[in-house]
Amino acid sequence: MPTALMTTITVPLIMLALSHWLPQTTPDQEKLSPYECGFSPLEDARLPFSLHFFLTAIFFLLFDLEIALLLPLPWALNATHPMTAVTWTLLVLTLLTAGLAYEWNQGALDWT
Repeated sequence: MPTALMTTITVPLIMLALSHWLPQTTPDQEKLSPYECGFSPLEDARLPFSLHFFLTAIFFLLFDLEIALLLPLPWALNATHPMTAVTWTLLVLTLLTAGLAYEWNQGALDWT
């Protein structure tokens, strides 16, 4: 236990010392300007927003959530009742597939 305690105290102190003694970066106008998601902060803020970019971001979040929901599946299959995990997994995948079919049928996936 003392070794772990010493490590948890020593490593952050070493990192603090290194960050203090390492050379600082010199800020310039580009580094000091706020980051605006690819839009120039000096232009008009009311530019039209790309719907293709918005839908791509929404799909990324949707499938990222799907992966997060399915990630515990291998551990759940080792439980005492693995059919419960399989049932919930099939329910989640069925709902996502039904939502994808609905959006496809409504024409929400047409990029042009």
